[in-house]
Amino acid sequence: MTIDWNAFTPAAALIGGALIGLAAAILVVFNGRIAGISGILGGLLDPSRGEVAWRVAFLLGLLLAPAAYGLWHASAALQIDAGYGGLVAAGLLVGVGTRYGAGCTSGHGVCGLSRLSPRSLVATLLFIAAGMVTVGLLRHMLSA
Repeated sequence: MTIDWNAFTPAAALIGGALIGLAAAILVVFNGRIAGISGILGGLLDPSRGEVAWRVAFLLGLLLAPAAYGLWHASAALQIDAGYGGLVAAGLLVGVGTRYGAGCTSGHGVCGLSRLSPRSLVATLLFIAAGMVTVGLLRHMLSA
């Protein structure tokens, strides 16, 4: 793996991180909800009364914001080094993992850590460890 230091944009990363934090804070302050994407999406599968509109609006914002950004800025080059089978398997494993872990990286890593949740700290450390092991196995041991 190499890092393209010419494309490194710390200001954009800082602004993006601040916007994610602001959005998570607004959701919890005004709606009393954690900005965990898997929970927001999962809540649409068996919706409670009054829960659909904000969930749909949040998810639409996740889709429309990058599209709006793309109207004024060139998109980064996208390269995916996996086939469709690998992508489907990865998606299913992440979905199952979010259910067993009672949340996803956004719920635990962004919102839970900011609330100093011990459970979220453990979950986030496990997410990172599982990602490192997966990359190590797939890129260095199984691709030989």
